[in-house]
Amino acid sequence: MKKVKLNILGLSYSQTQTGAYALVLSEADGNRRIPIIIGAVEAQAIAIQLEGLKPPRPLTHDLFLNVALAFDIEIAEVFIHKLEEGIFYAEIVCEQNSNRIRVDSRTSDAIALALRFECPIFTTEEILEKAGINMEFDESGEGGDEFEEAENIKKSSAGHVDYSDYSPDELNELLDAAITDEDYEKASEIRDEINKRKP
Repeated sequence: MKKVKLNILGLSYSQTQTGAYALVLSEADGNRRIPIIIGAVEAQAIAIQLEGLKPPRPLTHDLFLNVALAFDIEIAEVFIHKLEEGIFYAEIVCEQNSNRIRVDSRTSDAIALALRFECPIFTTEEILEKAGINMEFDESGEGGDEFEEAENIKKSSAGHVDYSDYSPDELNELLDAAITDEDYEKASEIRDEINKRKP
């Protein structure tokens, strides 16, 4: 069975399910994208790692990472191996010494752990054919509306605050408060504003 490597393109609000998010994975050596609907908690676990935010206390996936490292367990890869009735099935391939163990997992949890262990994510050609959305490119190398939407997938106008009037000190205080409150979406927006001002 040929494995196809995937990258994480980003997250967006789900257009079909209230309170859910779409996690978009992209084919590493191609134009196909796979959208996977996940819950808000799992989306938060993925988003904080994508944004490089550090919670004050370990979240569940961080705890798993700490326990695994304490017992010398590594995650070699995440493999999305089945698609059935719209549900993606994944397994985490763990290694300890010379032993390799496959652990069944929800795809969202597996990807949250893949980010923390910095391990590759794979799927099959069959799943890409079933669920993949092909992003066509024109001669200039740019995609159409779908491509632009995918590239901006982490951006949403809903509930955004204009932080442009805040001073750098105020922004840093707001960032600390947002992380303490575990409001990582707000923290991400504030961090983006701080980064925009860097020379």
